[in-house]
Amino acid sequence: MSLRRQLILVSLLLLTLPWAGCQFLREMETALRQGQAQAVAATAAAVAASLAERPDALYPNRDRLRSPDDTSGSLYAPLLESPPLLDGYEDGWSEPVQQTYSGLETRIPSLGYRAGVYADTLYLMLHITDSSVTYHDPGLSPEPNGDRLILRTWLDGKRQDYVIATPAPGSVRAQYASPRHRAVDAGQIRGFWQDTRAGYAVELALPLAITGQRLGVYAVDVDGHRSSGWRTAGNTGPLQQAAPPWLIYPPRALQADLARFAQAGQHLRVTDRHARLLAQAREPKAPGVGAGDDTFWLVQALYRRALAEEALEPRAAPASTGYLHAPEVAAALEGRATQHWYGTDSPGRRLLAGAAPIRSGDQVIGAVIVEQSSDQYLSLTDRAFSRLLGYSALALAVAALGLLLFASVLSWRIRRLSQAARSVLGSQGMELAHFPRSRARDEIGDLSRSYAHLLAELHEYNEYLRTLSRKLSHELRTPIAVIQSSLDNLGTADQADARATYVQRAHQGLSRLSGILDAMTEATRLEESIRQRELVRLDLAPLLESLCAAYRGAYPQHSFILHAPEDCAWVHGAADLLVQALDKLVDNAASFAPAGSAITLRLLPHNGYWAISVSNPGPALPADMRGRLFEAMVSLREPRKADTVHLGLGLYVVRLVAEYHHGSAHAATRDDGNGAVFTLLLPRDRSPVS
Repeated sequence: MSLRRQLILVSLLLLTLPWAGCQFLREMETALRQGQAQAVAATAAAVAASLAERPDALYPNRDRLRSPDDTSGSLYAPLLESPPLLDGYEDGWSEPVQQTYSGLETRIPSLGYRAGVYADTLYLMLHITDSSVTYHDPGLSPEPNGDRLILRTWLDGKRQDYVIATPAPGSVRAQYASPRHRAVDAGQIRGFWQDTRAGYAVELALPLAITGQRLGVYAVDVDGHRSSGWRTAGNTGPLQQAAPPWLIYPPRALQADLARFAQAGQHLRVTDRHARLLAQAREPKAPGVGAGDDTFWLVQALYRRALAEEALEPRAAPASTGYLHAPEVAAALEGRATQHWYGTDSPGRRLLAGAAPIRSGDQVIGAVIVEQSSDQYLSLTDRAFSRLLGYSALALAVAALGLLLFASVLSWRIRRLSQAARSVLGSQGMELAHFPRSRARDEIGDLSRSYAHLLAELHEYNEYLRTLSRKLSHELRTPIAVIQSSLDNLGTADQADARATYVQRAHQGLSRLSGILDAMTEATRLEESIRQRELVRLDLAPLLESLCAAYRGAYPQHSFILHAPEDCAWVHGAADLLVQALDKLVDNAASFAPAGSAITLRLLPHNGYWAISVSNPGPALPADMRGRLFEAMVSLREPRKADTVHLGLGLYVVRLVAEYHHGSAHAATRDDGNGAVFTLLLPRDRSPVS
């Protein structure tokens, strides 16, 4: 696979950036949900604390606070958005019919009702099943003698019964069942009687003030002007003297108080201690606030897919009897504030419901439920995701284009380097000295320069191999000629002295050949020997003083000058190896310095190193040879002036010793241009003396 394709594949790792951004948005969404839960809990607690100071707002009649829950008998009337038209039809009613099945005989059909409150008026929609409807006949008696309805209220602790009867379908008004108890005007109860296929329906409107928060509805069925049974919308019969069932509806004062706490996008509800809905207030969300109102639908779908979570159960609607069956409501009525998340029909959206108990003393008298959808923070995350998607797409496009261009330039440079490497093998053989050197300060530039340096070394080594035969032939020719002539003369010599002379010359030639071989293997023996040397802590100052004294005796034709500090010069090294390296430097200096001249040795600190320099007068170093003097088989001595064997290994040995001590060796022309100076750098040992 080409480098360009590899970099393109590597660029796909940039796709982790959108993934990381999605994870960040998920964390942000979680934090927003936690903040929303805290805000909802605080709102519920504040509303509950406010209502706890006014228990009369929940229970205008304190008797209902102490009475047990009557599931089947109590009538529940929620708030109506608009008053229904009193025409006997179901238009304008949204609540389902509540059925009761109590009666004096099992054959009597049921009575169903709808109830609702608008302003201060209670509206009732009653459905009575009757196979034979008997209307009131005024000619028989002024008292109702046909099928009729009885409404029982409880005002000031007294029972009030109102009768609704009609001689024909149409508008109706109530009248007192007992003329002795006339606390209010019965004509305030008005409605409309309408025949149905199953019987008849009566739609009524009556002031809430006359109910006393209690209401019983009873239907009297008359067949052939004879009563055949009662249908009741309560759990007490019409002949009983007990108070009728409770009429549960949202108190107007409670509704007004709750509306003051409603915030944008929140739905507030208040239940009694039996979890029946007493009041609710819904504040529409502010304009422009919504889940992704200005976000493209495809982006929303991608975001919902990327951050999809497990589905939650939807929130159950309040029962037709007004009960709120929800875990947070049950917990609040037990005295515990809690929150619960619900799913919705919209993907990704959730509903948060928080509930707090309303306490009156030690008793929980109700619960406050605050509901809020996730639209607000979803709008933030949707916009953030759309921006993240746009920026990520732009970044991916720029990165892919940049990587493609970089891969093209990189592959071009590597191809150029490869072509240069192939061009080394030309038609005339290996052209090692013409490899291009890159000036780029990167790995490929380093590789190009390393190749050039390697090929330059190979070029010098090849040059050395080409000249080695000439050097060896020159060095070996004389001893071989001596041995050859000695052997030839030995065969023709008659006298013993002459034969001894020729034998001695042959031995001298063999010794010279042996010296040449020893010089060639000296570096190898040294590399093997230094691996077994142990480095110890030693002082260079006394070592140089003793060596300088020895050199004065070994080289009487030269004078030696030593400049060394009076303090100690500690290094970590092998004394015999350092002496061997200094011997090579001094021997080299003595061979080039004129007779009677001075050779100077210096010991100076230099950037964390001890610098041992050997300086001698004489010829300057050639500029092209300064970097090659410490290589093997390199020598500046002229063969005709050499009294001993010199194969260019002395300074190579100096370099090996310096590198073994983690130092370096350098050669330069003296500042005055007359002679050379060789420097050996050794790391200073700063450890305390034990």
